[in-house]
Amino acid sequence: MDDELVNNVWLDEIDFIPDPAAKQRALEEFALYLNPQKVRVMRSAGLDIIEAQRSGPWVWDLDGRRFLDCFTSAGSFNVGRRNPRIVAAAHQAIDHLDHGNFLLCSEQKAELARRLAELAPGNLSCTMFGTGGGEAIDFAIKLARGATRRPKIISTLNGYHGHTGFALSAAGRAAFREPFEPLMTQFERVPFGDIDALVREIDDSTAAVLLEPIQGEGGIIVAPDGYLAAVRAECDRVGALLILDEIQTGLGRTGKWWASEHYGVVPDIMTVAKSLGGSLFSISATIFTEELREFLIPNPFIHLSTFGGSDVACAVALEVLNVIEDTGLVEHAAAMGELLFARLRAIAEENPSYIREVRGLGLMVGVEYVEDSLGPRMSYHLAQHGVLAIYSGNQPSVMRLMPSLVIEEPQVEYLIDAFRSALADLKEGQGPSESPTRAKRRPVRS
Repeated sequence: MDDELVNNVWLDEIDFIPDPAAKQRALEEFALYLNPQKVRVMRSAGLDIIEAQRSGPWVWDLDGRRFLDCFTSAGSFNVGRRNPRIVAAAHQAIDHLDHGNFLLCSEQKAELARRLAELAPGNLSCTMFGTGGGEAIDFAIKLARGATRRPKIISTLNGYHGHTGFALSAAGRAAFREPFEPLMTQFERVPFGDIDALVREIDDSTAAVLLEPIQGEGGIIVAPDGYLAAVRAECDRVGALLILDEIQTGLGRTGKWWASEHYGVVPDIMTVAKSLGGSLFSISATIFTEELREFLIPNPFIHLSTFGGSDVACAVALEVLNVIEDTGLVEHAAAMGELLFARLRAIAEENPSYIREVRGLGLMVGVEYVEDSLGPRMSYHLAQHGVLAIYSGNQPSVMRLMPSLVIEEPQVEYLIDAFRSALADLKEGQGPSESPTRAKRRPVRS
């Protein structure tokens, strides 16, 4: 990568005055006015962090502690926290633009949609913008049903697609759905990776099959060899559409622009969000074929989003794509992922009674422990050694490691050192009552 854009820009040391009292006030007000249980859970996990300074792969707690961010808001910070080029693009956009009038045509929307068409796989060339991943999934499902005039949507167990209406109906975890049922009808779920189960469910009433190429919240479950190609073939057989949710996996996360490229499969509809906003603005995109756009010709206002693809957000997202391309970030993610996997698999081989498997692609890594309690416990111990890492909501035994793609070899080694130290603390029986309340300071290797 370009050294000037990474090594010489990201801050490694505190550039603010720590304020533990302000942190405590923020936590108390968050508990009082927002979500008291979240504060309790984060505190028990050693992650009661109030983010202050943010830079590249790092985030600082308001109390002065520094963390290597390996959660990155579920993969939202691919280009790093407060990437200087993205910040500059945001300043420039705000100087001249605002959200824009959603009912009018927009130069910024048009330019971003053109760039996405150039980068998207296969013949995906048309875009509908939204504000977040759930909205992108909602439109993808609406488009699939509207274009095919079929009702059924098939998703997968433990899949995750957001918490809005159609997206929540497709959720693969019952705990998310049950409090709000009845939800949308004609949604069915099958085991991820089981093509026989899909064959039994898919039929000529199926509008679309909705999948993540790698299940994120489900525990970094990588599609088995041949699975996505077989799903594509089944969709083609019955005339259904294939929707790939690339909200976590896209924009270089897996070492390719899109995870589908690892499998040589092109969907009919693809959803993108999270890192598209460069950690500064909320924006999502549903990208689809020109053939499917025919549904919108007689229905040009059938799906509207007041702030979806705002002019400012589109200007920032364009610079995100430029940064990824100009700095070779996709190839860099593949190289850093190869190094990280080698180091973690060596640790796993040394500790088979604690670690069952290390899996994933690129910098989308899952460490599966031998039992569920180890996920939360290792989150705690890693926090004590300066790493922010969180176990998967649908699979507590699996820890997700998804650092910013700008991570360099010294930070990979920092993570590995912290992982070894955290595992040693776990073996010694340390926990919240025995461990220090402040994260240990760990030097960055030069």
